[in-house]
Amino acid sequence: MNPSDMNPRHPVQTFLNEAEDLLARIEAIALDLDPDQPDQPAGELINELFRAFHTLKGSGAMFGFDAVAEFTHHVETVLDLVRENRLPLSAELIRLILRSRDHIKALLDAAQSNLPPPLAASAEIVARLTALLPTAGANAQAAGTTAKGNEAKAVVSADSESRQTFQIHFRPPPDLMVSGTNPIALLNELRALGDCRIVARTEGVPPLEQLQPDRCYLAWDITLTTTRGQNAIKDVFMFVEDGSELRIAPMEVLDQKVADPIVAATPTEPASEPGKPEIRKPLPSPPGNAPARKAAAKESSIRVPSERLDRLVNLVGELVMNQSRLSQIAALANVSNLAGPVEELERLVDELRDNVLGIRMMPIEATFSRFKRLVHDLSAELGKEIDLVTQGEETELDKTVLDQLGDPLVHLIRNSIGHGIELPAARVAAGKPRRGIIRLAAAHVGSNVVITITDDGQGIDREAVRAKAVEKGLITADAKLSERDIYDLIFQPGFSTAKQVTGVSGRGVGMDVVKRQFDALRGQVALASESGKGTTLTLTLPLTLAIIDGLLVEIGRDQFIVPMSVVTENVELQRAERSRNNGRNVIAVRGELVPYIRLREAFAMQGTELEVEKIVIARQGEARVGLVVDRVLGSHQTVIQPLGRFYRNIELVSGATIMGDGRVALILDLGGLMRFADAQNGAGESAGSLHAQTIHSPHQRN
Repeated sequence: MNPSDMNPRHPVQTFLNEAEDLLARIEAIALDLDPDQPDQPAGELINELFRAFHTLKGSGAMFGFDAVAEFTHHVETVLDLVRENRLPLSAELIRLILRSRDHIKALLDAAQSNLPPPLAASAEIVARLTALLPTAGANAQAAGTTAKGNEAKAVVSADSESRQTFQIHFRPPPDLMVSGTNPIALLNELRALGDCRIVARTEGVPPLEQLQPDRCYLAWDITLTTTRGQNAIKDVFMFVEDGSELRIAPMEVLDQKVADPIVAATPTEPASEPGKPEIRKPLPSPPGNAPARKAAAKESSIRVPSERLDRLVNLVGELVMNQSRLSQIAALANVSNLAGPVEELERLVDELRDNVLGIRMMPIEATFSRFKRLVHDLSAELGKEIDLVTQGEETELDKTVLDQLGDPLVHLIRNSIGHGIELPAARVAAGKPRRGIIRLAAAHVGSNVVITITDDGQGIDREAVRAKAVEKGLITADAKLSERDIYDLIFQPGFSTAKQVTGVSGRGVGMDVVKRQFDALRGQVALASESGKGTTLTLTLPLTLAIIDGLLVEIGRDQFIVPMSVVTENVELQRAERSRNNGRNVIAVRGELVPYIRLREAFAMQGTELEVEKIVIARQGEARVGLVVDRVLGSHQTVIQPLGRFYRNIELVSGATIMGDGRVALILDLGGLMRFADAQNGAGESAGSLHAQTIHSPHQRN
């Protein structure tokens, strides 16, 4: 069965979703481990790593992913020796853990595509893992932990002093088997740990006519003698601990009537006569020995396909638009009894909208965590020593934005590694630490999220950028460019200052793509650099692409929306002022000349210019530009509707919205308008002509 065709609540699909989370966690833990720091508190990390692989092995076997279970068993064996301090943590082991993580992903992908598993790769990694095992006792360790089907071999240690006996009580939730878990597999895992005596408790079994075949009514009392310790027992139950009645305690603790601080055992009454089946009933629990519970209940959650959320957001968007129309009609009707219900409906719709959008908000942590592996692998490939430091991982963004954010961030971080951070010898010669640092940070700023990528590398050589731009014919040799204009050249198609083509950089592909991707997200990119000190890229993104606050403007009878996030102020433009600046479309605002774009001309709209027009002053990065309109009507909460594939090449607008009276208003794309204005000024001027305040309307460019 192809998992993509499954119901999202199908147990196999649930396993695949959980496996994806576990693989991400394995990668994060492995990258946090450092064998060169013996004082690092790695014990809990190794335990968590072991539990993640153990979960993959058990669940993989349960749902038929046998190749995954068999391969993961070998990784688990090695990690078990590490957490018992019988095998040291090494850089080679960390590399193999990362390779194992990638291989498990490949095995799952092959199974989902009905392809044969890559067994040659499995054998090669297993051979490398086996080579790390201690020479003495390695074969016994591997054989002693192998279990197939319903048969298992007990682990027998020659060191009798390390053997310990535990009393275990386990009552799973009734719906255990509904979720795909077989309790027999758990009991077999316990048998594999040592000498095991299992007694079934049947007092929960109902009369035959009330039995349900998919419910679990049994409980078990287990006496286990093992050399593996209590953590190994807890690992067996890690999948089913939530919702189960589970108590574990060493026998000597029970003899002293002292309960384990985390899990305690319930004493049971022995069988009355030898030779009879051991079906025990629980004795009354002593005071204070109630079944252990979680210290704090975990927050329950449910996985929902993103398509359902998208549909829900679309429905809420339509509800917002219709509520707006209803409010407008109610205002025109001027019926007093209607005002109250309409206002209450508006409040409820606003609250519903905020909650639905909140459901789509996800922390940026998952996106950030994937770059640790990128930095780890790429820096090793280039012979560099680089640490990635992340901040603000809890910052939330709309899932639609997050899904489109990963690829451009990969380009930017690869550039920081390839172009920015120097080789260790060069850094030491420059008086810097051998290890470079790339900082990736996110924070909420107003209605936007600002992401910064900072490196402490060599910075950008502005003269080299300028020379390359002249060589490619992007600017003339005598062009006067500001620092910002020079940096903007880096985002031109095909631009690269790399002296040779490598697997990381030099082909001139990437930065222009990054710019287009952020423009499509209605985002902004700003770059700052200091030679010898490093470079900072600042990325500003909207929280969501579904609903925005906008400024409603009008030209003739046509209405447009300017995203409120870019608007700074509105000013008036008198007819007499239009000829004061030597034919240039600029206006003095607070002592600064700001260029403006006449939207009536940009959209080739007919009509008579008004005596007094309005200019909406907007900011794109560090640049300011004015948009000339007839009227500013006020703020408007805008539900964004795509224009469709027939209009996908239009850059001046990013979408549309339906107004309360049924008319359609276009949502202006400030970046697209600025590029359009630059193109209208002719190819002879720099890419930063708007920044240089040389905007001219079509009839003034002669």
